[in-house]
Amino acid sequence: MTRILIHTDAPQRHIASLSESFPDVQIEGCQRNSDLPGKLEKFRPDILFTVNITSDAPFPRAAILASETLDWVAVAGSGTDHIAPWDADKLTVTNAAGVAAGVMSEFALAAFLHFNLDIPGIMADQSARHWESKRKVRSVDGKTLLVVGLGHTGRMVAERAKALGMTVIGTRANPRKTPFCDEVHAAANLPQLWHRADFIAICTPGLPSTRGLVDSTALSLMKPDAVLVNLSRGGVVDETALRAALTEGRLRGAAMDVFETEPLPADNPIWDAPRLLISPHCSAVHDGWENAAVRLFSANLARRLAGEPLENIVDPKRGY
Repeated sequence: MTRILIHTDAPQRHIASLSESFPDVQIEGCQRNSDLPGKLEKFRPDILFTVNITSDAPFPRAAILASETLDWVAVAGSGTDHIAPWDADKLTVTNAAGVAAGVMSEFALAAFLHFNLDIPGIMADQSARHWESKRKVRSVDGKTLLVVGLGHTGRMVAERAKALGMTVIGTRANPRKTPFCDEVHAAANLPQLWHRADFIAICTPGLPSTRGLVDSTALSLMKPDAVLVNLSRGGVVDETALRAALTEGRLRGAAMDVFETEPLPADNPIWDAPRLLISPHCSAVHDGWENAAVRLFSANLARRLAGEPLENIVDPKRGY
């Protein structure tokens, strides 16, 4: 009998629906990182469906990779860097890339509009009961958006930006014509692209090759009037360099949803950076996202039980 371990902060609700759909599968739950190593050893599952819980102990990567029975790990999010590296000959890892692309693209566009319409200035005037008769707003129509990483989220950002009349240029590992993009380039061409963008959405996976991608050099090549949004992974944007660029007025604004250390320590100086929106890695967290990830997992489980290939398999060398 196939054994599945559901690792979320509330696994029972998913166990009930999966048990109804797959009555011949044995399913148990685990809702704490600290309990997962023992559960893996005792229950000996073939399959692990896992959410990267951050409110408990550190994610137990070593215990997962040391399991003698696991052959498939289904990650409920898109990022798999908390599991990498793994041996693809022994373990298959899938992700849920795309299930939150819509809301993440809305987050990016909201951040762009936040700065473009000077919402902070409007709120400050309101707080001071000041009527600024000379206030003007800006339009994104005709402005250029650079999407770094045209995966599921990046492509959705491009689509919605295009609906607002923006020119969209983007990068991907294998450049090819992409819907809603006016130009598609290789990531190696980024030094020639930074200065062209009014808005920049970082949507690339967290890989050794993307670590520090947005560093002091990249920031120095951006327009002083540009707005940067990071939806990717912590470590892709150099936080010290970003804080310096904002403090020195070399960037109009930025929104960071991911950080190298999460939760972001209270004494991290980036909290005080001007014109910076800080969100707690929540751009993908919306009502129903976990259910959508479970539905994707359920469809993949049906494929496995039918002897069909799984979808959304992550290549550990590429990271996606």
